[in-house]
Amino acid sequence: MAFDEISIIALYSAMAVYALAFIAFSIDLAKRSAVVGAVQDAAAEAAAGVASGAAVAGTAAQNAAGGTVLTAEAPASAAAKRVGLGTVDYGRSPALRVGMALTVVGWLLHLSATVLRGVAAERVPWANMYEFAMTGTLVMVTVFLIVNIKFDLRFLGTFVTGMVVLLLGLATVNFYVSVVPLPPSLQSAWLVIHVFVATSSMGFMALGFGLSVVQLMQTRRVAQPLEKRSRGLRFLDTLAPADKLESLAYRVNIVGFILWTFTLMAGSVWAEAAWGRYWGWDTKEVWTFIIWVIYAGYIHARATRGWRGSRSAWLSIIGFSAILFNYTIVNLFFKGLHAYSGL
Repeated sequence: MAFDEISIIALYSAMAVYALAFIAFSIDLAKRSAVVGAVQDAAAEAAAGVASGAAVAGTAAQNAAGGTVLTAEAPASAAAKRVGLGTVDYGRSPALRVGMALTVVGWLLHLSATVLRGVAAERVPWANMYEFAMTGTLVMVTVFLIVNIKFDLRFLGTFVTGMVVLLLGLATVNFYVSVVPLPPSLQSAWLVIHVFVATSSMGFMALGFGLSVVQLMQTRRVAQPLEKRSRGLRFLDTLAPADKLESLAYRVNIVGFILWTFTLMAGSVWAEAAWGRYWGWDTKEVWTFIIWVIYAGYIHARATRGWRGSRSAWLSIIGFSAILFNYTIVNLFFKGLHAYSGL
């Protein structure tokens, strides 16, 4: 059996394991919502009981004294009001541990599939859209696992594994190509440097995108009265507040922006070596620069203009949406010197 065939089997196996991890992470979110619901319901019942007792005692005292008695707020009622975002002690979830374990297993299979594809091609495995999707999603999962060593972002497991399964599914069905020789313009050491840095940048920006989406959900939820908050999103009460999510998204996006800046610079140097000019207004070049401008504006606005909260999150989301547009629509429907990336 050829290395490429083994690579495909390993990749499909990785997709199956990622799908199981997605289910485990989803079960964890459901359990979080159930735990929060139990805590809030208990607090509400306690508050109602204490308030009822206080009312009876106050009425009795008033009748006895013939006047008005001012009572302090019931402690349980105050406690019920404090049951909010990031305050519920969730503890450890077996589903969460299973999800992380399956993600690591899926990552190992994914890594094997990528390495075997490179061995079969006798080059780095990111010369076309199928290979770029394979490598890019591998980097995305790698960044997720590494960042979790320092920060507990396991709650993003559903987002990460779900997106990886979706992108790999689209790539294997629509973009798969057999191993073919590289075009002359790609036979360069810059292929290793430029594309790998670009995929690494996308991995960090994908994580920033996920954090920004959760931040917006958190912001909207905390702005609602406690009794009107969606029961289906109760798991948000086990996560960090929106400002902490935004701060972490900002730090992750800065790393991605630095790598994307190097991507833009390396691409210009490679273009000069391959085509005799640093910049030629090719569609791919233009969109790479647009993405750089969006993230530069995001970092500048947040650092100097005080663009925090929802505005900052939306800029992060727009930036990653532009990356997805660049990878899909630009590659498939726009002609240019980078047309080989859609092969």
